[in-house]
Amino acid sequence: QIRWTKTAGSASDRFQDSSVFNETLRISNIQRHQGGRYYCKAENGLGSPAIKSIRVDVYYLDDPIVTVHQSIGEAKEQFYYEKTVFLRCVANSNPPVRYSWRRGQEVLLQGSDKGVEIYEPFFTQGETKILKLKNLRPQDYANYSCIASVRNVCSIPDKMVSFRLSNKTAPPSIKLLVDDPIVVNPGEAITLVCVTTGGEPGPSLTWVRSAGALPEKTVLNGGTLTVPAIAAEDAGAYSCIANNNVGNPAKKSTNIIVRALKKGRFWITPDPYHKDDNIQIGREVKISCQVEAIPSEELTFSWFKNGRPLRSSERMVITQTDPDVSPGTTNLDIIDLKFTDFGTYTCVASLKGGGISDISIDVNISSSTVPPNLTVPQEKSPLVTREGDTIELQCQVTGKPKPIILWSRADKEVAMPDGAMQTESYDGILRIVNVSREMTGTYRCQTSQYNGFNVKPREALVQLIVQYPPAVEPTFLEIRQGQGRSVTMSCRVLRAYPTRVLTYEWRLGSKLLRTGQFDVQDSTDYTVGSLARDSYGLYNCNIINEAGAGRCSFLVTGKAYAPEFYYDTYNPLWQNRPRVYSYSLQWTQMNPGAVDRILAYRLGIRQAGQQRWWEQEITVNGNIQKGELITYNLTELIKPEAYEVRLTPITRFGEGDSTIRVIKYSGKNLVCKEFHCGFEDGNICLFTQDDTDNFDWTKQSTATRDTKYTPNTGPNADRTGSKEGFYMYIETSRPRLEGEKARLVSPVFSVAPKNPYGATTTAYCFSFYYHMYGQHIGSLNVYLRLKGQTAIENPLWSSSGNKGQHWNQARVNINPPTSFQLIFEGIRGPGIEGDIAIDDVSIVEGECMKSDQPANNLRSGAVGTLSHIRLLPLLILMSVLSHQR
Repeated sequence: QIRWTKTAGSASDRFQDSSVFNETLRISNIQRHQGGRYYCKAENGLGSPAIKSIRVDVYYLDDPIVTVHQSIGEAKEQFYYEKTVFLRCVANSNPPVRYSWRRGQEVLLQGSDKGVEIYEPFFTQGETKILKLKNLRPQDYANYSCIASVRNVCSIPDKMVSFRLSNKTAPPSIKLLVDDPIVVNPGEAITLVCVTTGGEPGPSLTWVRSAGALPEKTVLNGGTLTVPAIAAEDAGAYSCIANNNVGNPAKKSTNIIVRALKKGRFWITPDPYHKDDNIQIGREVKISCQVEAIPSEELTFSWFKNGRPLRSSERMVITQTDPDVSPGTTNLDIIDLKFTDFGTYTCVASLKGGGISDISIDVNISSSTVPPNLTVPQEKSPLVTREGDTIELQCQVTGKPKPIILWSRADKEVAMPDGAMQTESYDGILRIVNVSREMTGTYRCQTSQYNGFNVKPREALVQLIVQYPPAVEPTFLEIRQGQGRSVTMSCRVLRAYPTRVLTYEWRLGSKLLRTGQFDVQDSTDYTVGSLARDSYGLYNCNIINEAGAGRCSFLVTGKAYAPEFYYDTYNPLWQNRPRVYSYSLQWTQMNPGAVDRILAYRLGIRQAGQQRWWEQEITVNGNIQKGELITYNLTELIKPEAYEVRLTPITRFGEGDSTIRVIKYSGKNLVCKEFHCGFEDGNICLFTQDDTDNFDWTKQSTATRDTKYTPNTGPNADRTGSKEGFYMYIETSRPRLEGEKARLVSPVFSVAPKNPYGATTTAYCFSFYYHMYGQHIGSLNVYLRLKGQTAIENPLWSSSGNKGQHWNQARVNINPPTSFQLIFEGIRGPGIEGDIAIDDVSIVEGECMKSDQPANNLRSGAVGTLSHIRLLPLLILMSVLSHQR
């Protein structure tokens, strides 16, 4: 399983709070905030996950901004002589920006003008360049330009901004032509006017709101802001800001207040002096009303009894505002309650400005007015439910009037399901939709003073138990294992409720394998002792409680892992023929030892845009080692077409995971990065025979060697020990004579310059294997031929005489300054037992390693040719072949 994240492991800063599960993470239209380090995590259930990261840099350059400041204050809003002025240039960019200044057409440099300094303030970390004009002179009043550059990275052009400094340059000043605050009724149109009173160059005016954006319906016309029909949510502080990049921006604000009356409530306080819970004749009763009003200072109350206005008296005391409670509260104290005082009392709240509907609250005082009582029905606690259900918690409240019920968590200081610390209910019922396990616990319901008696709250507790099915790990795990091997699967319980009855069952498909019950352990295992074809499949372990089941799934297969194409080698192959090219396909095998031995690869190839795949099997001899580089040469590919290549490993189990890549022809001068040749393909890696020698090198394998070959000389296998593998050798039997030469010439290798400012010599490690066995061995020489110097061949390496019946390796560092070729020269010795052979020639960028071991792990035996793909007309093929030696 492949997962991309923006961070190494935390849940934050991922792509839209989720990971991307895909081998390829595609970011289209990338933005600057998407730059950073991306992590690719691969898991297959075996060992630790593999993690690689890549840094993505997003380059950009914003328009620069020039701001102007002066050192001796700006109180007079003018720049005078003997003042020091600072021009600051800022541009957001990546990579860091480089700044330059001009005055008119003159480039300003540090030290070029005694009245000018250019520097970077320490606190800006080099991102800001400041131009300091010391003691302003007449010539300093000019047009200044700041050029910001990121030196053309990603072809981002330089950006420039100009500023005209004159003796009238001044910071902005403004005036608001409105009152502060502005109090309006909902629905009214409001217009705010802001005008500039100073500033050079002319300031630009903008309006902002302290909390959030301006209302969508706002109309802006220069410094005039109009809200056509204002609403309560449009209230707040509005600021006019003037900016001309000189000094600090000017800002003036006004506050808009939208009149409103909201949420009227009441409460009854029986005799506050005797702390009674009941209303009694002869005692005092206080009725309180509270209303939220904007603005609160405009709020007024009036009281009525049975519809008739009440005035404050000795027995009916009306208080408009109570300093002991929150604003917007009025009290009616009835002293020495009499039977005739029973009735309906109404408090009416209104705003002095008018235009807002009054709020009227009725409170009934009678002999049936009684304090509240709170109970929980017997069957309503504890409540048992399952995760995802909808549940109602209930508290029954009696009394007249019935108060509001407040619900809260009693066992922990956490919020209620709706996010608030307390939830109001008018009927005593708390309804929770989609219950989750975190909501398990005790809930408190209590009476509020609102709309009821202001007495000690009554409260009750309700217990909620949320059952949920077991959470298990792993939820899914893919296991790959060869036939005849054992595999153990383990399913572990993380959390479950209830936990007292947990059973498990193991299944392969629909077939029941084993059942059981947990006692003290928290996991269950299942082992397959010896995997066979019928024991591969999807194993499910279901762990079950009353709420449901949790499932661990294990996909057990003998499927081979995907091969991994090796992209860093030099491709395509060198090809001198005009119409076709070859390609050296290289790959390694992921976890080759995890499953059965790979018997072969199915190779599919098709031309880009075509539907049909051409397929063939590449046989694999022996076991593939981890990290081993396997090579297969694709030939007869038409220039300049691209091809899609699919590679699928095959084991006794069947086909494994496929890998697909696209190969493209490059018409550019091919650059040598890495070259390997085991002489396995038909064109011997584009080596050619020299026309000036006496005889040719011969391609040979021990399996196809003529039975009449000379004994006691030459190799008995190729360099890897394979009888089928090929090598190149010189045959010294008659009619060859002592001193005759056979010369084998490599293709031309181009050398890339190391930096854009000129060619620098690149080091390469040139290595090959040689075999010199026999009593008449002559000499093997290697020469380096440089481009433009074909007449001069530089000796690189030489060896003579019998070296024994084994392969030896030669390694030479070369530093060609230009394109080059290598020439192998074999010289016949005094007799017929003088065969010399070479194999596995390689050129790799970088100096040779000090170790005597080979620098590469090339698998020669798997190289071949897709000869059955007829990609060229036969006539052209015959014509090309006739020109080859």
